[in-house]
Amino acid sequence: MAGRAGRIFLSAGEPSGDLHGGPLVAALRTRLPALSLEALGGPGMAAAGATIRFPLARYTVMGFAEIAVRLPRHWRLLRRLERELRAGRFDLVLLIDYPGFNLRLAEAAHRHGVPVLYYIAPKYWASGAARTARLARAVDRLAVILPFEPEFFQRHGLSAEFVGHPLLDRPAPPSRQAARAALGLAPGERLLALFPGSRPQELARLWPAFRDAAGILRAEGRCERVMVAALAAGKYPAAGACELRRDDSATILAAADAALVKSGTASLEAALAGVPMVVAYRVHWLTAWLARRILTVPWISLVNLVAGEQVVAELLQQDVRAERLAGALAPLFEPAGLAAQRQRAAFGALRERLGSPGAAGRVAALATGLLE
Repeated sequence: MAGRAGRIFLSAGEPSGDLHGGPLVAALRTRLPALSLEALGGPGMAAAGATIRFPLARYTVMGFAEIAVRLPRHWRLLRRLERELRAGRFDLVLLIDYPGFNLRLAEAAHRHGVPVLYYIAPKYWASGAARTARLARAVDRLAVILPFEPEFFQRHGLSAEFVGHPLLDRPAPPSRQAARAALGLAPGERLLALFPGSRPQELARLWPAFRDAAGILRAEGRCERVMVAALAAGKYPAAGACELRRDDSATILAAADAALVKSGTASLEAALAGVPMVVAYRVHWLTAWLARRILTVPWISLVNLVAGEQVVAELLQQDVRAERLAGALAPLFEPAGLAAQRQRAAFGALRERLGSPGAAGRVAALATGLLE
């Protein structure tokens, strides 16, 4: 870097990575304003000041079976980036989640002597340690966001630092009273929040069961209103009485009495908001078949994994049926009931385990150290 401003390539690859990448780009700009930041990313990173050379909408995909469809596109991108790494275009590669592609990019950077910082590390603790040796050979530093990850990765030869969970840096949500007023909820109206996912594959597999479970709960008198944390471009056929609230998830959670949430970061968001929930997930049958053979953890939801015990019910694959979902959710609408009280008590301890605000700034500090 002597005599010129540094150049970083950031790779996010999906909307959640872009969401975390935006604050990181802003923190890097604050520390080193002259940095050149080029990215595989989306609007969040662009708004913070990164140059989006490769829009993530062209590359986002999830699941063993689904990845095959877009493999050629990913390989072309990887070959292009390796040519630029070989030519010395970048001083640091900063990866954000998205392990299927990002691990290969890390290996390419390592082959050409470019240091690699990986933020939001691959969840190899969920499927055994077989792939950690490959990660250790390619990555210089890991910035991890779950409290049990440093011990796992350090045990396998990686330099890993817990930076806290980026959810803690989100703006404070509205109060329950303010949120309910903003959503037009009458006193005593009980609200079910639906979080059916952000990817088209997730919506296609989860939305019908989520929608129908909500219908059962309304018919039984468990709740009066149902609101969906909907994406601006998401499709929710036959929504009926389910109210689509586009890009307003924080307000929905602040007002909700219970939530039905797809497995992923949304479950941690609901826990931080103190909302009792049921977690559900369904993937392609081939993805599920492979997952059953490699997963080594007893749960899939981050809430249960961080808590170290089963706090919330998990319904997967063939159990993602309207009747099963509604039956698991029904007890949570009794605020004085054991099920809801137990979850809320566990959520308080979970918040403490997720660290303190400032994750993006800590990652930017690690990046600065590698550049130097």
